[in-house]
Amino acid sequence: MASEPGLLSYPPDHPAFAGHFPGNPIVPGVLLLDAAIHALGETAGAGEIALRIESAKFVGVVRPGDALQVELQPAEGAGPWRFVLRHAQRTVAHGSLGRAPAEADASR
Repeated sequence: MASEPGLLSYPPDHPAFAGHFPGNPIVPGVLLLDAAIHALGETAGAGEIALRIESAKFVGVVRPGDALQVELQPAEGAGPWRFVLRHAQRTVAHGSLGRAPAEADASR
């Protein structure tokens, strides 16, 4: 994953594209979720907090080399953090990440 200030992209030779899909590569949703989780860890200091995916919706196709912007909305109280991933002002994914139950933190 390549990154610039606030932007990231996946190069055409990323291993995920070999099987997703040959001849018509798209960035797998798991990589988009990973981008949101990493952004949250970097900006909100949530790197040591066990998280769970409360919701995720993939609404657009992301191709190799597409520049993605990750936007985060802070959690209110104990509520979830919300994320939006955009390419060229077009939303490609959105959802929310919440804290996992306390026992998940203890197992890390």
